[in-house]
Parts: sequence; C-alpha cells; structure tokens
Amino acid sequence: MAKKHYDCGLGPAFEAVGGKWKVAVLWELAGGALRFGELKRSVPGVTEKMLIQQLRELERDCLVTRTVFHEVPPRVEYALTEWGVSLNKALAPIANWGEAFAQATGRYPRQDAVEPSATTRAKAGSATKPKTARGRRGS
Repeated sequence: MAKKHYDCGLGPAFEAVGGKWKVAVLWELAGGALRFGELKRSVPGVTEKMLIQQLRELERDCLVTRTVFHEVPPRVEYALTEWGVSLNKALAPIANWGEAFAQATGRYPRQDAVEPSATTRAKAGSATKPKTARGRRGS
C-alpha cells in the first residue's frame, strides 16, 4: 500500500483513531498492559472480531504493542507505545470537550450516575485514565 501524504496533521491523527473502538481501546490501555479478555470486558459492546481488527490496526500504526508470552496456556498482552501514550494525552482535551458538550446538551442521563469526569481528572492534574479496581490495575 502506498503511503498517504497529508496537507496538515489532522489527516494522520484522525486516520490513527478512526473507527468506533480505537479511542476506547487506547483509553483502556492507559492504565497499563491488558490481556485480550480483560480488554474485551473493559470495552462494552465491542465484538471479538472487531477488537482483533482494531488492535491489529493500532499495532500496525505503532500505537500499541502486542507481547506474546510463550507459556501454557498462551498469554498475549497489549500495551501502549510512546506514540500511544502521547496520543492519549492529546485526546484528553477532546474527551473533556465531549463531556462538557454532552452535559450541556442533555446527553448524560444524570450527573450522579456518571463516573468522575475527565474534566475533574484533568483539573486534578491527571490527563490519563485513572486506575480502576478491576484486576491487577487497581493494586
């Protein structure tokens, strides 16, 4: 496939995050490496086929690494590369804007039903997804 040429940085940026699930996958990996099953459970609604496709594209674009552990049973982990980490940092202000827009236009059901906002995390000095209580990420 021939390399595409762009007039500005928006083209390659949006191509890298194009697709319904890539941003969600990148955001979930901000907390650290995850196995395929953990990632599938943390991205509600994604099918196994689509997650595999999106992970392959993210790996091809050097945003995610795939590490195979040769053991029984086989284990594979996905993690952000430096480019993936920097992309997540760039996406944080967009997430803040989207959250503010959704709240202003009534797209959030109730304020108390939503996890702490990205805006709140950003004001607290964190531009990445907070660690959760799931699995080893919360340890």
